[in-house]
Amino acid sequence: MSTTAEPPAANAPDVAATETTTCPVDFAATTTPTLSHSAPDRFMRRLLRLPEGTTSTAAEARSAFQKSLLISTSRCLLMYIVFPFVLPAIGIAKGVGPYIGVVIGVLAMLSITYSIRRFWRANHSKRWHYTIFGTTIICFLIVLAIEDAADIFS
Repeated sequence: MSTTAEPPAANAPDVAATETTTCPVDFAATTTPTLSHSAPDRFMRRLLRLPEGTTSTAAEARSAFQKSLLISTSRCLLMYIVFPFVLPAIGIAKGVGPYIGVVIGVLAMLSITYSIRRFWRANHSKRWHYTIFGTTIICFLIVLAIEDAADIFS
């Protein structure tokens, strides 16, 4: 072994120079993959009028779901507990149930639609599940709104 440093070979590349000037990954050539949606997904996105490329987070979708569920729950509590039993028992708010029911029902339907849109914008894995669940609740709310309207106009 020699104690003196040997000079580099004439044909050996300068490692320090090549490491600072070139990168093994060509970042200009890499692109972000585009999401390909199935035909039913594209149909739902058009139906919900979602703009292309606009996204939302799963947390925002969850928050919208919780708010819509809260509105639907409060409607049910008011319509089936407070208005038929509590308020008449204390002698107030007789006959206002259908009027308030229609207003709260419309708010609940709008809120559910908003949360369905959020699930789709977030491309949430459970978007189809919630769409079916939310649409079922909207159908029930439509039936209840028709019943409330019949009570109002009769």
